[in-house]
Amino acid sequence: MKILIVSDTHRKDDNLRRVIEEETPLDMLIHLGDVEGSEYEIPNWVNEGCQLEIVRGNNDFFSTLEREIELELGSHRILLTHGHYYNVSLGVEGLRQEALDRGCDIAMYGHTHRPFLEIQPELTILNPGSLSYPRQQGRLPSYMIMDIDEEDHVNIHTYYIGGI
Repeated sequence: MKILIVSDTHRKDDNLRRVIEEETPLDMLIHLGDVEGSEYEIPNWVNEGCQLEIVRGNNDFFSTLEREIELELGSHRILLTHGHYYNVSLGVEGLRQEALDRGCDIAMYGHTHRPFLEIQPELTILNPGSLSYPRQQGRLPSYMIMDIDEEDHVNIHTYYIGGI
């Protein structure tokens, strides 16, 4: 299963459209918030059969998107959140505890516009960064691809537009 993970596009969608085109076919696209209305356009950009999971970010005013989503993919339980309710700008400890309390083994968040990947035996925490307004050193737009193979193993890779 090939899953594209993005966040914080803020309706500046050129890079999102480019990445979707380059990474297609996709089994799933996860957007971790601050989509700002593009949730109505994204279904037109992905391949047929691509499942969409989009959560509401702190800039998704008046949105009907869910604040959080819990997914089960194979044996994996995944928590999707934008992250601002867990103060992720200060660290992932609150999100870590929430994910573990819910029995999740993967937690995904956005909000900081910085890619992050921490793989521990009990929990993997990731943030794909931002395709539109990156804030990490070098400020390259970023996204992640998560593959779940036939043996239910998870592989996660971070990609940058215009760089490594």
